Amino acid sequence: MGDWIVFWVTAPISIAAAGAMVLARNAVHAALFLIVNFFTLAVFFLVLGSPFLFVVQIIVYAGAIMVLFLFVIMLLGVDRQESLIERIKGQRLLALLLGVGLVAEVVAAVRLGVGFHRGVLPNFGPVNQGGNVRALARLLFNSYFFPFEVTSVLLIVAAIGATIHGNRRIAEEETIDVGPEGVPEEPPGGPEVPAAVDAGTPARSLVARSRGAAAGYAPPASDEGRVAP
Repeated sequence: MGDWIVFWVTAPISIAAAGAMVLARNAVHAALFLIVNFFTLAVFFLVLGSPFLFVVQIIVYAGAIMVLFLFVIMLLGVDRQESLIERIKGQRLLALLLGVGLVAEVVAAVRLGVGFHRGVLPNFGPVNQGGNVRALARLLFNSYFFPFEVTSVLLIVAAIGATIHGNRRIAEEETIDVGPEGVPEEPPGGPEVPAAVDAGTPARSLVARSRGAAAGYAPPASDEGRVAP
């Protein structure tokens, strides 16, 4: 009886938090609603007799992953405005079809798994003999050992690829060396002089312009033909 009370109290909170997350206009508010939804899912795992998944749901998902989400949101900017114009034609119809397909898949999985009958659920006591953690480890590292290792290898390869790609983008960006006083330093050999030089422009004026451009100064249009002192 207590499990039913916990379920009927937690289930509306979970559904409301999920709906608010989808409809929230602020990214931080959506992330907070997602944290609430993760906590309700952890309560469901505890009610179903899986304390290990209850702890993992709180520590990993509601803790570490959501902290990462919030960090990325704050890094990109909370007040960032996104365009409401659809760049891909028919994406709303495609999203609707995918949503209907997901619901149908979940219903079919539940129907084939435990069914919709109101009878007593199977007794998981013999399966969880010795503790839920031991039973989960026995199943994960025996029957599903190969898929588990393949998934871990894919995650490691994805992390390495993202790191290499990020370093490559940083190396390709143009950087300006800044001195101790906040003034950009000149490259070795002095400032660069353009190869195509107007015959009527003195060399001293070109050098002054290149130094001013390196320091972030753009001369006015009226000083185009003057000679730098």
